[in-house]
Amino acid sequence: TVGIDCVAMCVNDIICVGAKPLFFLDYIACGKNVPEKIAQIVSGVAEGCVQSGAALIGGETAEMPGFYPVDEYDLAGFSVGVVDKAKVFDKTKIQPGDVILGLPSSGVHSNGFSLVRKVLDVEHTDLKAPVEALGGKSLGETLLTPTRIYVKSILALMEKVTIKSVSHITGGGFYENIPRSLPQGMTAKIKEADVPVLPIFDLIQAKGNIPRREMFNTFNMGIGMTVVVAKEEADQAMAALQAAGETPVRLGEIVPGDEGVILW
Repeated sequence: TVGIDCVAMCVNDIICVGAKPLFFLDYIACGKNVPEKIAQIVSGVAEGCVQSGAALIGGETAEMPGFYPVDEYDLAGFSVGVVDKAKVFDKTKIQPGDVILGLPSSGVHSNGFSLVRKVLDVEHTDLKAPVEALGGKSLGETLLTPTRIYVKSILALMEKVTIKSVSHITGGGFYENIPRSLPQGMTAKIKEADVPVLPIFDLIQAKGNIPRREMFNTFNMGIGMTVVVAKEEADQAMAALQAAGETPVRLGEIVPGDEGVILW
């Protein structure tokens, strides 16, 4: 699944400006080249490219004994997208009353894993045992659920409404990502009860005794991407996203101010 994550981290950023990903290249460095393992990783990368409509046009595998331990590897990716300048999302057109829609995440989404490893002590935990709080799924399966790729959903939405801005909720959660998609003088007012928080985040918060604000400042909390549209286009946007296979939620609205994000 990590190959899908690698692609997702690139192409989900590219779609944030309204660009369509064209192609992807990968780079794998390892302590020992085990062909079966490399093939598995690359098959995940290929699956991510299928999900985003990007072409996997090449890559590099470097065997570096002495630099990486035998069973460790490093995976990196790179993608290029294209968009007409006139169609780049323009956050300066955001105004009070605009609606913020959220697209659900599938899990932790490749971010906050340093905290996850510390809080859940993954080095000394049975990652394959079913966990009741996770609906019977194992911790390993839950944490390795691939990052969702939103490219095709956003491209479909662009055909139906005017998207003013998109934010990919990665490391830094709501408080650091959403403000970057807003112009100065505008604040996202989000109702916390409308965020579909996933069980894994409740588990992390409880185990680590982590303040709620810090959770929203580290993790996606169940929302992988936010979209800002005009109030009069909100219903049409919801319908277009549902037709694209999403289960969007109305998170809140834009209000005047420089607070960045208000969670209430």
